Amino acid sequence: MAGQVKDKEAFQRLSFLYQAAHCVLAQNPENQALARFYCHTERTIGKRLVLRHPLSVLASRDPSVKRTLCRGCSSLLVPGLTCTQRQRRHLGQRWTVQTCLTCHRSRRYLNDPKHQLWGDRPEAQQGNQADLKSNKPVAPTNHPVSVQPSGGKSEPQIPKIQ
Repeated sequence: MAGQVKDKEAFQRLSFLYQAAHCVLAQNPENQALARFYCHTERTIGKRLVLRHPLSVLASRDPSVKRTLCRGCSSLLVPGLTCTQRQRRHLGQRWTVQTCLTCHRSRRYLNDPKHQLWGDRPEAQQGNQADLKSNKPVAPTNHPVSVQPSGGKSEPQIPKIQ
């Protein structure tokens, strides 16, 4: 694993509730209310623990976890069962529109194969963030005109090319 989880017991509880919601819907799709209860409980526990998202450790690596929960009614979003997914085009860009069938709240996600999520970028990793924050000296740039700090007037000197 990449590192230790701050509150391991709470993280396990959140993970269990998320998995239980999936299992309930897989066993009987009519139990949407029970799955919604599990997801709502997961969200309230996450808020109590002052986490960005109930599964913030997983969510920071995989945004698809955040995309499976409705922000309006805390339903587990399963395409074809609890939500609809449509592909739309607007101003030359392709979008996936996901609409919850319980509260009818919709969210749009950009479909761009060149787009890279921030969590997948190298600078998003924990070790690389420390490197970016350290005070490293910046490499000098090679400018064709240099100024020499002397006591009198300083005139720009053009370096001779040999």
